[in-house]
Amino acid sequence: MTRPNASPGFDPQLAALLPALEGYVPLKMSLEQLEHFRGLSRVTREDLMGDAKVRCVDYSIPGYQGAEITVSVIAREGHSAPGPAVYFIHGGGMVMGTRFAGAKPLVDQALRHDAVCVTVEYRLAPEHPAPTLVEDCYAGLVWMAANADRLRFDPDQLVIFGGSGGGGLAAGTTLLARDRHGPRLSGQLLQCPMLDDRNETESAHRYDGVGVWDRTSNLTAWRAVLGERFGGPEVSAYSAPARATDLRGLPPTFIDVAAAETFRDEAVAYARGILAAGGECELHVWGGAFHGFYDIAPRSDVARACVATRDAWLGRMFARAAAGKGTVPVP
Repeated sequence: MTRPNASPGFDPQLAALLPALEGYVPLKMSLEQLEHFRGLSRVTREDLMGDAKVRCVDYSIPGYQGAEITVSVIAREGHSAPGPAVYFIHGGGMVMGTRFAGAKPLVDQALRHDAVCVTVEYRLAPEHPAPTLVEDCYAGLVWMAANADRLRFDPDQLVIFGGSGGGGLAAGTTLLARDRHGPRLSGQLLQCPMLDDRNETESAHRYDGVGVWDRTSNLTAWRAVLGERFGGPEVSAYSAPARATDLRGLPPTFIDVAAAETFRDEAVAYARGILAAGGECELHVWGGAFHGFYDIAPRSDVARACVATRDAWLGRMFARAAAGKGTVPVP
């Protein structure tokens, strides 16, 4: 089959930003460039919180195989009444970023919904290959659920949220929670998720060398995560959720993805798989957008629509869970 070699145009508001992003986004990234892009992806606590009326408290907890990892709890100043909660897993292709990267929505959710939000500092590849990453994320989720009373949130209103590499880890963590009969989630929110190490979809081939994260960067990241197992038959669905053959029993899911990005087809396939398994999944494919557009170009029309749609879904999940209708039993 002949693969397409022409890419659809980007939304004009987004296309205008691409020249200025050259060198600052991980396009055609090799492993030798990783430290450079890690430096660019660092976000501090101060960058995240600004002067927002929230507090941020760090905890050291046991991660995979007992190693110490850090989680940060973000909540509105004066928070007291147990209510909704968000467990967040940051993006960065599983090879870069910190727990504060891309976490601005947590500040908004704490203020708007009085949600208690936890973000986890999982260890990164290639220094810590699979399964360390997803197991660290699962350990953080277990800790959060076990400390619901201490953190003052309702465990029946707990949503998991991740974008890009964090979206793939959120999907893998959700699969682990289902299969290990772990914390019950009232929803999973996956933005532009990184799900498939095989990189053989049409969109994976189409978006090589264009946008802000392409097939080359994706291959570099997956090789770092999986090592010699990359692309082979022994890859776990917890590390690469597109490998899952059973998507039953998952919580209500929200998936969105850019139409003009590498992850488009694998995100659509994952949504279709959940629906085919009898689950609930809301899917949005944002026309003319590149990967991570909601963070890179938050004032663009398409980003505003995306964020409004995402936040409306989250509000519905909180309301449904509060009414006792938000969890799905494992079959």
